[in-house]
Amino acid sequence: MDSKKLNENIVFILSLLLTLIFIVWGVFFTENLAKVTDTIYNGSIDYLGWVYLGAALFFVIFSIYLLFSKYGNIRLGKKTDKPDFSTASWLAMLFGAGMGIGIVYWSVAEPVTHYTTPPYGEGYTLDAANTAMKYTFFHWGLDPWAIYTVIGLALAFFQYNKKLPAAISSAFHPFLGDRIYGPIGKTIDVLSIFATVFGIATSLGLGAMQVTAGMHDIFGVPNELFVQLIVIAVATVLFIISINTGLEKGIQFLSNAAMILSFAIMLLILIVGPTVTIIKVFFNTTGLYISDFIHLSLRLKPFGEGEWIASWTLFYWAWWIAWAPFVGMFIARVSKGRTVREFVIGVLIVPTLGTCLWMSIFGGAALDIVQKTGNHDLAKNITENVSLAIFTFFDYLPLSSVLSILGFAVVAIYYITVADTATFVLGMLSEGGTLNPSNKIKMTWGVIQSALAAVLLLAGGLNVLQTASIAAALPFAIIMIVMCFSLLKGLKSEVGEKPREPRGRF
Repeated sequence: MDSKKLNENIVFILSLLLTLIFIVWGVFFTENLAKVTDTIYNGSIDYLGWVYLGAALFFVIFSIYLLFSKYGNIRLGKKTDKPDFSTASWLAMLFGAGMGIGIVYWSVAEPVTHYTTPPYGEGYTLDAANTAMKYTFFHWGLDPWAIYTVIGLALAFFQYNKKLPAAISSAFHPFLGDRIYGPIGKTIDVLSIFATVFGIATSLGLGAMQVTAGMHDIFGVPNELFVQLIVIAVATVLFIISINTGLEKGIQFLSNAAMILSFAIMLLILIVGPTVTIIKVFFNTTGLYISDFIHLSLRLKPFGEGEWIASWTLFYWAWWIAWAPFVGMFIARVSKGRTVREFVIGVLIVPTLGTCLWMSIFGGAALDIVQKTGNHDLAKNITENVSLAIFTFFDYLPLSSVLSILGFAVVAIYYITVADTATFVLGMLSEGGTLNPSNKIKMTWGVIQSALAAVLLLAGGLNVLQTASIAAALPFAIIMIVMCFSLLKGLKSEVGEKPREPRGRF
């Protein structure tokens, strides 16, 4: 390989090498890796948890500012550019990449868990049910989508308006200039790939566990490790086939299918479930969420034990930030032709409303069953086996078989969609920011991330990997704050703002 080719592929080579080193560490020295990552993660949460809270709130405020600012009319791309995808397909794709399997995995489990062990007050009470829904809205609402809005908008703006490569480093051009093409820029891109690979591998592992749980519930397939590995292998073949159909066909088709099935399952639960209760839950929790938003955003318990906040809120904020490079890059890729205002509405407002509605339907119905029947055993079963939570919940509703099959289909499609979008993004990052990476590179990353998920399931290291991904989120939170000011600087130059002249004394 000549020096020019080596320089072009250096990001891919270094990130691949770093990934392989980490795999070896995770497989052969699992306990040591667990100890190191736990120490880093616990230290960041205990002493710097306020950074996560402050950063997340800042991203929400900054996103809302952009929505109403004079920069809202700036188009991502040329003034004559039209969006590459219909609004419905665009929303479906960004929703699948941003949340996807996560809202299916936690939509029943999280509200019920908060109901049994609330952040304050007694469990198994009406107050605990309201608090549980409020915190579920908080954890899946504005904050995660604001994180994605900030990074996605910055990447899209510098790609389409400033004609820079589709790379995380491009978002720092106003501060770094052409140094984004040098060692500093390449380091940022390598770390972004590294974080993406492990964040996705963790999700693929967790997704395989839920798909297997669904197969066990519907078809009686054994819920064991061997089956989980088969699920990963089959999913790998399926998303490699999807990869070769391209973004406009494969990912768009899967995202649209997942969204249609999601609407179908929501509508079905709304009809056969406690309809009035679900509607009341949505309106009541929305009110609680809006009225308590600032308090929730800054709650840390300085004079008491803060384990609950650390294990839920701070964990989530770190997790969303760890996912930000992957999700932001993909959202940027599919958002050409949108205005800044359209982008913020589409990435922040619409998904937040959709997520809260989903959580109201699933979480509200589950809490209604537990609360009205006093069925503490159901609550216990849900919290003890999160992978089976949604299927356990379906068993208590009419048309449970139909719901289980639909739920399984949604989980399976989201699973393949996330893997598909991840390989696309990794290909973009690995090939110098190209908007259409080669199938060879995408297939390479597809096989690597699936193998990594399988290896870590075998080694029992999924929790270790999750902790490692989140431990890396703290520096990236700081990087994203800098990215906001870099974006603001770029937007100002786009509208032709000049630095203010110093005023005289008189």
